[in-house]
Amino acid sequence: MNSTQSLSPLLTKFFSERLIRQKNASHHTISSYRDTFRLLLEYANKTLSISPVKLLIIDIDAALIDGFLHHLEDKRGISARSRNLRLTVIHSFFRFIAFELPDHSGQIQQVLAIPSKRHLKKQVNYLTRDESETLLATTNPHHWIGRRDHAWLMLALQTGARVSEFTALTRSDLHLGTGSYVHIVGKGRKERCTPLTKKTKQVLQQWIKEIPQAPNQYLFPSSRGNRLSSDGVQYRLKKYVTDARIYCASLVEKRVSPHVLRHTAAMGLLHAGVDVSVIALWLGHESIETTHIYLEADLQMREKALAKTEPLTGSFKKFKPDDVLMNFLKSL
Repeated sequence: MNSTQSLSPLLTKFFSERLIRQKNASHHTISSYRDTFRLLLEYANKTLSISPVKLLIIDIDAALIDGFLHHLEDKRGISARSRNLRLTVIHSFFRFIAFELPDHSGQIQQVLAIPSKRHLKKQVNYLTRDESETLLATTNPHHWIGRRDHAWLMLALQTGARVSEFTALTRSDLHLGTGSYVHIVGKGRKERCTPLTKKTKQVLQQWIKEIPQAPNQYLFPSSRGNRLSSDGVQYRLKKYVTDARIYCASLVEKRVSPHVLRHTAAMGLLHAGVDVSVIALWLGHESIETTHIYLEADLQMREKALAKTEPLTGSFKKFKPDDVLMNFLKSL
């Protein structure tokens, strides 16, 4: 085994050749993989006292990766699901180098043998109609940022677009003529066109008057004119949720993230009687099985099903022992 094989050129090749050239991975995927390896290299640097550029493949063994995953959960407080996503990225890299470094097969197999952690699958969290209306009402219509935030909140709650999707929208993606819709590029570069309600269309028609007319202009720019960041969206949403809790007590117990807005759009469609296969297309799900989580979370649907069943009477009957003679005959 060549124990002096450097990690740096292999990791560079993994990103430039496997992900970018061969797989043509999306920017979102590249960012996710990049963040995982940045965290891993920082952990290796602190644990082994070796700078990232000097790390060898043999240094990144199963013990180090297992310690890294525990560190993410214990020190950074990530969920088991997020831990598993980080592990998936690492597994992808080690499957790649399995062809590059066959003499490291033992070490590679040990890393690939690290299992995903089982975790409790919680039901999706979403907002009720009143909670959504209260959240929208907290934006400030007298301020540019408030009007911008009201527009992206309306769009997110109605279309179910991911935060990475609606922050990437430009003026050219918005079509406000007859049969208005928004053109969205989702995960894996899958494109979809989502129709807009009359109210959402009106809000967006007013909003685009306040941004530059260039087709490539971001639909929801930052105050500096750049693309609105995911952190910026989360910061603004947190502020509005805090304000909305004063007027809507049910929001106090809810943790509202940008993805909850996506869940809210899906549950709204489900309650309106839209078929789950249509909701999957609406949200850009690759598999309809992903959309089944909304069926599992729909308490109203379960209550309707319960109402159609024949209820048990639950009445008590006085116990009466069998006749002695009959018992004798049964025993023969």
